[in-house]
Order: sequence, then structure tokens, then C-alpha cells
Amino acid sequence: MSCGKVRNINMIIAPSILAANFGNLKEDIQRAEAAGADWLHADIMDGHFVPNLTFGPQVLADVRKNTCLFLDVHLMIEKPELFIPEFIKAGADMITVHEETCPHLHRTVNMIKEQGVKAGVALNPATSWHNLQYIVRDLDLVLFMTVNPGFGGQKFIPAVLNKIKAFKTMLEKTEKKLFLQADGGINDETGRLAAEAGCSVLVAGSYLFNAEDMPEAVKSLRN
Repeated sequence: MSCGKVRNINMIIAPSILAANFGNLKEDIQRAEAAGADWLHADIMDGHFVPNLTFGPQVLADVRKNTCLFLDVHLMIEKPELFIPEFIKAGADMITVHEETCPHLHRTVNMIKEQGVKAGVALNPATSWHNLQYIVRDLDLVLFMTVNPGFGGQKFIPAVLNKIKAFKTMLEKTEKKLFLQADGGINDETGRLAAEAGCSVLVAGSYLFNAEDMPEAVKSLRN
């Protein structure tokens, strides 16, 4: 598979490297790839929009050197427009920004698209999807946070499923095809619920990287 290509499959599995062992990051990336992962999900946190700090463009560039998987970069940061070029330069194939941090969301989305990568918008659990109907034709992905962002290992919030279903119903009335992604508390049970609601991309961190049998864990999500 060529670097950065999207595989044409029904369910895309995207391990979150936030749950990887950063002391052996290269090995964990290779382990995820060998287990059958389709994308790698990179959670970028700034300690302002969310109460945690993770990593920046240099670490993403190091990840890019060690995999040809599609790099799905989730910017949980304030003023993302200031950092988007650096993450694209580092190797991102898709940049997802939060609606809550973008007062000029249309401008930010098109800034991403103009640089030749895919663009997504993320919604926190309590954020409505309705504003996205006005820019849906510019998007490649909508990320539904199924936990409050900031930390791994949180419990899945079932109420988000109704939001996914409502957005999916709206989307079916348009001709636009895009990825619907669930992120937070994903395991074989909650992944099934998210898929039934309409998601085609599942992000999982602890469930995959802490699994005794990672290929089997990937398989359980895909099925």
C-alpha cells in the first residue's frame, strides 16, 4: 500500500498512538500495522482546550518515517490554524479540528483542503451537529467524540449515539460521502454500537495497545 492512501473497506480501524508506549513508539507502530490497522490516529493536545499535553509536529514526523499508514491527526488545540501547516509538513494525511475552537470554521477547513490533505471536524459530546450542515460539502470526515476529550481510558457516552444517527439521517439527504468517526471508550461492544449508528471509522487506544492479542482486537472491531 502506498503511503497515505485510504483503503476502500467497510470499517476502518484507527489505533490512537496516545495509548502506545512512547519509549518503544516505533515498535508499537509496527505492531499496530502488523495487526491490520488501517489508519493511525494522532491526538494533539495543548493543555488549554483540553486538560492534557501530548506531542507536536516533530513526533508526528518521526511517526511518518516509520509507517505508510494513513495519518489521521486530531487537533484538540486552540487556534489550530496557527499549527496546521506544520502538521501537514510533518506528514498528516488528514487534519481534524474542533468546531469549538474555530470561530471561522469554513475558512479553517478550506485552509486545510487548499494544502492538499483531507479535512475533518470534531464535535465534543455536548456539541450539536447542526452547524455542520452548512459546510458538509467541504468535509471529508466528522469525528464524534464519545468521551470528553483530554484523557485516554474514559467510559463511552451512549447519548452520543443519537447524535451520530441524526447526522447520518441528514447526510443521507445529500449526495456527499464522508467518513463518520467515533473516538473515545471504543471496544468491541461500544464499537458495534457506533457502527450501527453509522460510523465507518473507529478510533481505539487502550483497547488495542493493551490487548494481549492485538490482531484479534482489530478483527473484533472490524467485524
